[in-house]
Amino acid sequence: MAIGEKIKRLRIKNGMTQEELAIRSELSKGFISQLERDLTSPSISTLVDILECLGTNLKDFFNEKTQEKIVFNSDDFYVATNKEMHWEKKWVVPTYQKNLLEPTLVNLDVDGRTEEEDPHGGEEFGYVLSGTINIHIGDRKYRAKKGESFYFRPVMSHYISNGGKQKSSVLWVSTRYR
Repeated sequence: MAIGEKIKRLRIKNGMTQEELAIRSELSKGFISQLERDLTSPSISTLVDILECLGTNLKDFFNEKTQEKIVFNSDDFYVATNKEMHWEKKWVVPTYQKNLLEPTLVNLDVDGRTEEEDPHGGEEFGYVLSGTINIHIGDRKYRAKKGESFYFRPVMSHYISNGGKQKSSVLWVSTRYR
C-alpha cells in the first residue's frame, strides 16, 4: 500500500496544500512532499498527527474498502419456491438487503400468486416479461400483459397473481423506506 499516495489524495480532497498540511501537523513542507512520493515513511505518532489534520484516523485510513460488485449472474441469485402458492422468486441482486431497491424475477404458474404484503413506505414497479398478471391493491385488481409495466405506492395490502392460461414472469422491483 502506498501510504504517501493515500495521504496526498486525502490532502487534496480536504483542499489543503502541502504547506498547509505541514503547518497544521508541525512538519516541514519538504517532509510532506517526500512522504507523498513515498520517499520517506512517517513514525506511527507522526502518521497519527497527519491523519488527524486530514480528518481521519489510523483505523479508517487503513480500512481498505472492497470493490462493489456491479454485474451479477445466475450463480449469484437467491431462488425460493412456494409449491402451495405456485411461484418461484429469484432475487437477482444478492445484496438487495443493504440496498433501497429489491429486484426480483417472479415466475407464476397458471394458478400462482404471491403472498399478500402489508402496506409500507416505498414504491413498487413491475415489468411483465411473459404471460398476463393481475395486480391486487386493496380491493382493486389491475391487469397487465407481456410488454406492459405497473407502478404504485404500496399504501394498501397488495400482491400479484397469474391472470392467464400460461405461466407468467414478472421483473418486480420494490423499495422500502427505512
